Amino acid sequence: MQKILVIEDEGRIVRLIRDYLEREGYKIIDARDGEEGLVAFRRREPALIILDLMIPKKDGLEVAKDIRQESEVPIIMLTAKTEEADRVTGLEIGADDYVTKPFSLRELSARIKAVLRRSEGGLGRQDLIHCGELTIDTESHQVRLKDKKLDLTPTEFDLLVAMARKPGRAFTRKNLLEEIGHFPGERVKRKIDTHVKNLRKKLSGSSDQPRFIETVHGVGYRFRKENND
Repeated sequence: MQKILVIEDEGRIVRLIRDYLEREGYKIIDARDGEEGLVAFRRREPALIILDLMIPKKDGLEVAKDIRQESEVPIIMLTAKTEEADRVTGLEIGADDYVTKPFSLRELSARIKAVLRRSEGGLGRQDLIHCGELTIDTESHQVRLKDKKLDLTPTEFDLLVAMARKPGRAFTRKNLLEEIGHFPGERVKRKIDTHVKNLRKKLSGSSDQPRFIETVHGVGYRFRKENND
């Protein structure tokens, strides 16, 4: 699980970023001022940093400059529309991208993935999920079992990604609906069982002998931690 450090002093923004990106499979660390951010960067070794320009104690430009003296970790700056000169300066001293407030969480997630791909010279770990013989490419929405491409519906794909990103975790039907962005309701929750049954059949050839997705009785479903058989 890739760690992202968010250096931002507005608690509401931090909570929104945390809630969204954790559903995307990232581990979020936060710091509320520049000095605390530098400490977290050195101790926690994040894969990427989201850095607000206007933060207390040490502003974002100073923090970015200090980080660049020590590391090439990707940095995405958060800026206000009036801070164009600072955005240019930030890019000049080594920031990889910037997002202007107010911003869409979906856009921020897309920029994170793009920056991570560039920094790693290919697909980031969040785009490619390996589970034994199963490979899930979240960028192209393709799933392969050995060399065979599986034909999944959009809902089946989203359910598989949600569970595969957190192997070993038991999901209730409500959890799964929240993970894939659907509003819970009794009629909709019952459909989860049908989607999982169909998904199991496509993954193992049988819905009665699940290979990857286990039933957790009284709870819901779980993706097996070990799928190397």
